[in-house]
Amino acid sequence: MPDVPTQVITDIPTRSLCHDLLLPRLIEEKMLRLIRQGRISKWFSGYGQEAIAVGSTLALSDDDYILPMHRNLGVWTTRGVPLKPLFCQLMGKQGGFTKGRDRTFHFGLPDRRIIGMISHMAAMLPVACGLGQAARLGGEDFVALAFCGDGGSREGDFHEALNLAAVWKLPVVFVVENNGYGLSTPTHEAVAAEDIADAAMGYGMPGEVVDGNDLFGVMDAVQSAADYARNEGPVLLEMKTFRMRGHEEASGTAYVPDHLFEEWKERDPVERFLRQVRSSDWMDEEALDALRAQLTATVDEVAEWALEQPPVTSTRADERADLFAPVPAGPTDASEASADESAASKRFIDAISDGLREALATDDRVVLMGQDIAAYGGVFKVTEGFVDTFGPARVRNTPIIESGAIGAAFGLALEGYRPVVELQYADFITCGFNQTVNNLATTHYRWGQPVNVTLRMPFGGDVGAGPFHSQSMEAWFMHTPGLKVVVPSTPADARRLLQTALDDPNPVLFFEHKKLYRSVRGAVPNDPSPLPFGAARVARTGTDATIVTYGLAVHWALEEAEYQAAENGVELEVIDLRTLVPWDKATVRASLEKTNRLLVLHEATRTAGVGAELAAELSEVAFTALDAPPTRVAAEQLPVPFARPLEQDIFSAQAKLRPALDTLLRF
Repeated sequence: MPDVPTQVITDIPTRSLCHDLLLPRLIEEKMLRLIRQGRISKWFSGYGQEAIAVGSTLALSDDDYILPMHRNLGVWTTRGVPLKPLFCQLMGKQGGFTKGRDRTFHFGLPDRRIIGMISHMAAMLPVACGLGQAARLGGEDFVALAFCGDGGSREGDFHEALNLAAVWKLPVVFVVENNGYGLSTPTHEAVAAEDIADAAMGYGMPGEVVDGNDLFGVMDAVQSAADYARNEGPVLLEMKTFRMRGHEEASGTAYVPDHLFEEWKERDPVERFLRQVRSSDWMDEEALDALRAQLTATVDEVAEWALEQPPVTSTRADERADLFAPVPAGPTDASEASADESAASKRFIDAISDGLREALATDDRVVLMGQDIAAYGGVFKVTEGFVDTFGPARVRNTPIIESGAIGAAFGLALEGYRPVVELQYADFITCGFNQTVNNLATTHYRWGQPVNVTLRMPFGGDVGAGPFHSQSMEAWFMHTPGLKVVVPSTPADARRLLQTALDDPNPVLFFEHKKLYRSVRGAVPNDPSPLPFGAARVARTGTDATIVTYGLAVHWALEEAEYQAAENGVELEVIDLRTLVPWDKATVRASLEKTNRLLVLHEATRTAGVGAELAAELSEVAFTALDAPPTRVAAEQLPVPFARPLEQDIFSAQAKLRPALDTLLRF
């Protein structure tokens, strides 16, 4: 590593080093005995790899973040995590850190500066970038060290994170724990290069291969890397080690040649360190034996205590209550903007732009990220001119890395920022799907961490943009617990709901219809109040049937309602849901009690769409109010075609609305 001196850390007392290295090994041995006895069901072993977790943790300051994985028990023990709740967590007992909602190290302890993993390999590396970005924004001195396995180094998040950290010169240390195997696939069958550390060259950062079984070598390398990262930018370390157990105990090790176990047994990190202690007379044998006996007794006592703890119990109400972080007392006014005499007529796009500009001006924690959003102003020009006012650190172009950008937003949120990510087109969320549905969505339920991230999603068709720039995928995210889904249809609602989204301590997908950006104007108060989620708008009153819809389709419904009133004397009530998670069942049900007929209209395709959910739910809770079967009007079950006649005449739900209404009204 350039300009960074190598110096073995020597100021930690030998007994402390022995304690920190022995403790995870003794826990390993206890857990392996318990699984052989059938007293626990699963264990991901880090036996033989302890020097990496322990050495990395010892080399960092207490303020530095660590993002560990399956085999990094030593991170938790070295950071002093209390053993009793830790064992309850590992054994799935009452008293663990996730209330039984996730296992082993799938959680975070922000007070210990530890952010645990999800099962998707390399997914936490972009999160480390977000933490590093927070350090730079706040002028703080901490680094984020993130672990990844050799198998995970093939994942897209690995490369997106390395590139992002290098481009932004973030204080991140990436540690690849190369233990020779993925699950059963040898590293050499998955990675062509001999050294994964060589990947660093492709991203313009230092890279180094480290003997991962040498405690002092690990400490040395991590301390040097952290010093470099604090001042210059990211570093990639590849820790060479070996997995002495299976991927998890049930998988066994039959696929590993016997000679490898013999070779690596001689390099066991614990025994290697203890030999060094003995040969250097740093600690006598009697003291070593006493320490081992003390730790063994402690581990046995805590493990047996944890096994006797009651199983995790809960109620549906408690589980549901923990899905979302509590929202501070906030918006309650769902009245129309037109009632405000200060309301000015604005385009849909201007309402959103105004909301973002005000948020940036009033709260330094608001950070915008996305492709081409800075000098270019975004492909739809929502953020045009922002970078001149707020600077490139807070209005930040990202590389083309949807997953990396969303993961980085998660990291920023962990540090108290309120990041907003613009997906250039909502269609591209597929490239960030894992970060959205498995990381953002689950975190609060699993370990109680609020995640204030807003994803801006320009979506929808009727603009002749073809199959990859026209999709309406909001139903995907309604199916994912832990996400809030917002779809405004008017400038006032867009402005007010955006403010609510930015204030919400939960991940919000904010869908902005592209066609509405410049085609719709409406009254927006000069000092708008936030609009509560889950409060639908009665866009038009009527008595003959209820159309429930959202987004662009609200305008279709209103147009059709005017036609039906003028031509047929039919009065349709139009309900604009405004938010899909949560959605306002009470307002819709009250409308059905009056009209007795339901039509659900949406732009997206029909099968398993929003209409299916609403029709099914309302059939259950308002069946006696219905004089006809619920009707769904949706797009054809096709990709969105490019040619306008195909999209408008064949694909679009708008073309089906009038015939469906005629059938509903005649029933």
